Amino acid sequence: MVAVDVAAWQSHRREAATPSGPVSYLDVGEGRAAVFVHGLLANGLLWRRVISAVASDQRRCIAIDLPGHGGTPAAPAGADVSLTGLAQRVIELCDYLGLERFDLVANDTGGAVAQIAAAHMADRLSTFTLTNCDTEGNTPPKVFSPITFAARLVVLPRVGPLLATRRRHVRGVLKVGYRHPGRLPDDVVDAYSKPVLGTADAARALARIIVRLSSDDLAAVRPQLAELSVPTLIVWGSADVLFPPKWAYRLAELIPGTTGVHMIDGARMHLPDEYADEFVTLLCRHWATYGA
Repeated sequence: MVAVDVAAWQSHRREAATPSGPVSYLDVGEGRAAVFVHGLLANGLLWRRVISAVASDQRRCIAIDLPGHGGTPAAPAGADVSLTGLAQRVIELCDYLGLERFDLVANDTGGAVAQIAAAHMADRLSTFTLTNCDTEGNTPPKVFSPITFAARLVVLPRVGPLLATRRRHVRGVLKVGYRHPGRLPDDVVDAYSKPVLGTADAARALARIIVRLSSDDLAAVRPQLAELSVPTLIVWGSADVLFPPKWAYRLAELIPGTTGVHMIDGARMHLPDEYADEFVTLLCRHWATYGA
C-alpha cells in the first residue's frame, strides 16, 4: 500500500456551514464533480488513493467527513445522526457547494447514507457507484451486533480512548475492512481512530451514531430506489464478512439503473483504498461511459 502524507492532504481541507452543522471535506481538482462518502471509523482519507488517481483540472473530487469523523465536529447529543440525518448532511454540503450535477461514490455505512441521498437527489446525479455497504435487511449487519451492544451499554466512552492510543489494536479492528491493515501508514491509522475514539466525548458521539443504525431508514426510500434510473455501478469485495456478495446482488435487483456488479476477489470492505488500482479502472470506465 502506497504511503501518503496525511499532513499534505490538509491543504485540500475546506469547511462548510450547513443547516445541520459544520462539515469538513477534502476538495481536490476542478471541473466535473464527484462526491465521496465514507463509513464508520474511516473518513475522507479513505478515498485518498482514488482521488490521487482521478483528480485533475477536469475532475473535482469532494470527500466529506461525516459528523465526528475526520475534521467534522461530533454532532450535539440531540442532533439527528440516523442514516437519514447523515444523508441530510451530504445533501446540504452539495447544496452549499452549488453542485447541480455530479457523480456520487460511497462505501460502508456511507453507502447506506448515499442511497438515501440518491433517493432525494436523483435528478442531480450523473452516475452512482456503491461499494461494500449497508443495505436494507443488513443494517447493521448481524455480525456487528456486539459493537451495537457495547454502544448501547456506553462501553465505547471507556474503552475508546485506550484503544486509540494503541495502533496495533486499531489495526485489529480495521482488519474487518482490510486484508492487510498492517500496511496502513501510522498517520492514516491515527487519522481514522483519534477523531472517533480519542476522547470519551468522541467515542460517546460515535456510539450515538451506531445505536441509530437502522434498516428502517433504507426501507423508507425503497420506492425511490426502485425507480432510480441513474447509471449505478456496484463494486464488491468477495471476502467481506459484514457485507457478503449476496447483498451486492440484492442492490442490483433493487436499483433498475444498475449497469453491472463487479466482484474483486479477496477484497474486503475497504476495497476503494486497499484495491484502489482495480477500483479506479472500473470507476473511470463507468464515468466515461455513462457520465453526462
